[in-house]
Amino acid sequence: MPDRFNAAEYLVDRHVECGHTAVVTSRRTLSYAELAEQAHRVAAGLREIGVRPEERVVFCMADDVEMLSGVLGAMYLGAVPVPVSTMLTPVELATLLVDSRSRVLLASVEFAAACQAAVELAPEISCVVFDGAVEFLPRQGVAVRQWHDLVDAGALETPYQTWSDSPALWLYTSGTTGQPKAAMHRHESIRAVGTYYGNGVLGLGPEDHCLSVSKLFFAYGLGNSCFMPLAAGAVALLERSRSTPELIASRAAGDQATVLFGVPTFYAATLASSVADDAFSTVRQGVSAGEALPAVLFNRFRERFGVEVLDGIGSTEALHIFLSNRPGEAVAGTSGVPVPGYEVEIRDEAGSPADTGDLYVHGPSTATGYWCRNDITRDVFQGRWLRTGDTYQRNADGTYTYLGRSNDMLKAGGVWVSPFEVESRLLEHPDVEEVAVVSATDESGLQKPVACVVPAVGHKVDEDALISWCRDGLASYKRPRAVVEVAEMPKTATGKIRRNVLRDIVKDVLTDDR
Repeated sequence: MPDRFNAAEYLVDRHVECGHTAVVTSRRTLSYAELAEQAHRVAAGLREIGVRPEERVVFCMADDVEMLSGVLGAMYLGAVPVPVSTMLTPVELATLLVDSRSRVLLASVEFAAACQAAVELAPEISCVVFDGAVEFLPRQGVAVRQWHDLVDAGALETPYQTWSDSPALWLYTSGTTGQPKAAMHRHESIRAVGTYYGNGVLGLGPEDHCLSVSKLFFAYGLGNSCFMPLAAGAVALLERSRSTPELIASRAAGDQATVLFGVPTFYAATLASSVADDAFSTVRQGVSAGEALPAVLFNRFRERFGVEVLDGIGSTEALHIFLSNRPGEAVAGTSGVPVPGYEVEIRDEAGSPADTGDLYVHGPSTATGYWCRNDITRDVFQGRWLRTGDTYQRNADGTYTYLGRSNDMLKAGGVWVSPFEVESRLLEHPDVEEVAVVSATDESGLQKPVACVVPAVGHKVDEDALISWCRDGLASYKRPRAVVEVAEMPKTATGKIRRNVLRDIVKDVLTDDR
């Protein structure tokens, strides 16, 4: 019989005697003992309304005590929490409710309208629980409860007898195109994130206060604000509102944040803001993931705010970061080296080891596969290896450099061009706030690079100047053949650029007599 292991018990219950703070929100502070009590009450409440072990429970909630204790409580019961993006449309939310076969939806009051419309399209939903009072008119057969009803059912005294390989969590991949897929994770995967990245790379301890720009419904945010701080007995700083540079700077100063988790878009926006240069004076370490952090942003952030940002790469399928720079040793423009406990391999088009090509990873936190997606599971999860879909280059110093998504690479003059390399060059220009390079077809039917640029505040886009800038700093064939100004970048819920939308915008730009 496998050894018993429950991730919620591991994250919270083993710290209850220390008397240490577990979570701080803008509304309240909970100790580990209080968080454990809340999680046990949620577990009992879910059991009371009929949730069974290994049954999915969808969460459409803002980052707060209810969301955190809800995810922990579901795992404590042996159920499977499914956090989903709070930015989904009703139809998108309904699609996930139906796909996950969930009967129970836990939601925040801010999202009541979307949830009501979604529940109309999800016939298996029989109960909706809100974290506060709200007007909600459900269809016949749907019970509506408030959070206090859920936690007033008592407390579950012992966790369900889960094993390390028991299902613990589903996370839907965002994807820039196509339908989302649920990556299925084990209880052991959660311990691995805390052990290998939280401890092995960041050296998190009880004295740390972790503040994340990414929310709990992201794999990255869930690791930042739940798995890693709680595994270390540290403090999770939760922010219910949208993460703006000003708000995050205020929380960092007010709550003495020591580790700041962000994404490149946030670091760029903070550099463009009026946030004070000493706003992050308590932060000992910055972290970036989601997309590659250009060297120019790394350098500018360190110069202005005095914070070294460790760039790394992770994925929903791997649950968190598996390639990362190290504190005090960050190499700008790279994703660093493998996280302890993980192996990576680069393969060429023939599947042979190479210095440049598709990145594969093997590690203790990878998902067991996608729910009800057999063909794509077999394509992505290949034996012990996970095919990431990213193109990487291994450098002479042992670090790895991101070249783009495998399907974003493009050829110019018969030579492969990395969009990220061109974007990094353009970001060094003072007129450029954000940029994405995609391909468009020229008059000869060939694919060429085109740069989509959001200008810096108070600046204008000068196409000739930007193309010349790239020609001066890159091989000539890598230069964009056109520059298109856009008001803002189209992005997914996780903040990744939707390059398919940009490709559609620029599809005719090289055939207009340029």
